[in-house]
Amino acid sequence: MAKTNVVVKLVGEDGNAFAIIGRVSQALKKNGHADLAKEFQKEAMSGDYNHLLITAMEYVEIEGDVDQDMEDEEDVEIEGDDQDMEDEEELA
Repeated sequence: MAKTNVVVKLVGEDGNAFAIIGRVSQALKKNGHADLAKEFQKEAMSGDYNHLLITAMEYVEIEGDVDQDMEDEEDVEIEGDDQDMEDEEELA
């Protein structure tokens, strides 16, 4: 359970560590948690990228379901793939 009920969207956004720290910190400040924003920044930068993500989840609720987003990506069809495969088979 997160320390706040602040919701931050990370899925589908810039995954750069500093972008994540900025997004979470800004959301905390915007929602009246400036003290937690500083605490979050210090803790988030004290480890590796995985530590950053875990720390973000400790301070805010992460919007979106990562598993659902991955399933949605698997359902996407790329136009032209079937035709390209048929063309390659004819050339062989």
